[in-house]
Amino acid sequence: MSKHIPVLKDQVIDSLRIKPDGNYADGTLGFAGHTEAILARLNASARLVATDVDPKAFRYCQDLFSNDTRVRLFNTNFTNLDVVAALSGIQKFDGILADLGVSSAQFDDPEYGFTYRTDTVLDLRLDRSQGEPFSKKLSVMSEKEIADIIFKYGEERQSFRIAREILKIDSRPYTTGSIKEAVAAIIPGFKVNDTLSKVFQAFRIFTNNELENLKIFLRKSLSLLAPGGRLAVITFHSLEDRIVKEFFRHENLDCVCPQGTPVCICGKERTLKIITKKPLTASKDEISINNRSRSAKLRVAERI
Repeated sequence: MSKHIPVLKDQVIDSLRIKPDGNYADGTLGFAGHTEAILARLNASARLVATDVDPKAFRYCQDLFSNDTRVRLFNTNFTNLDVVAALSGIQKFDGILADLGVSSAQFDDPEYGFTYRTDTVLDLRLDRSQGEPFSKKLSVMSEKEIADIIFKYGEERQSFRIAREILKIDSRPYTTGSIKEAVAAIIPGFKVNDTLSKVFQAFRIFTNNELENLKIFLRKSLSLLAPGGRLAVITFHSLEDRIVKEFFRHENLDCVCPQGTPVCICGKERTLKIITKKPLTASKDEISINNRSRSAKLRVAERI
């Protein structure tokens, strides 16, 4: 397994303003980089719950924290944060974190099919015990369905040309290598890696329902934060960042009535204070150590 380097670790820890005896949640446990950093600030009476859908990451962390009574781990999606909080006897959290990036260990493991650098079956599921590989879904999709996924989740303008080329692939199941060849056949060499990243991102987001799950997680996190508690979210592409930004902005408002309404009738109350007016990003030093941190953005808000 490749060594996992947690992105924006110092910024995350500083932003959460960790209370030594507090309750914390890591919605994206992964290989525990951020979790360990949070635990280093907690005393024996604190509690931390963490979730992850990836069985491999979960088993790794079970071994890692087997002797730490402060920690409870759940092999489930972070959309179930309210359930795991109840199971852990926690009503409110002092801080909640989600790192929405795919870890280096997952990228480098050919079983997931996240990268086009190794030719393997195009699976793309974070939890391979659920659903079916994307290669199987792809085999029954129309050109328009494929193009819509690439455009919506990858923001790639050549989506229809790429979809048309993918449907020309004869071999089954679809592999990362065959998708790479299809894209390379129509995209100029100097643009092919950027386009491939968008295509694989789009297929992964679709396969794991990542954007809808993020919206659910944000709503549940809001209801689970104690007053003064902080929600920190690390995103890696514009679609995720836009969702977090708009959620924070909406919850920072105390009225959403149409402009010109003489008296507020919406009844909305402000629930969050935005801490990061602009997202925090990686330093040049961090990027030089971990190139995948270059696109990371950290947004933080505090429960009112």
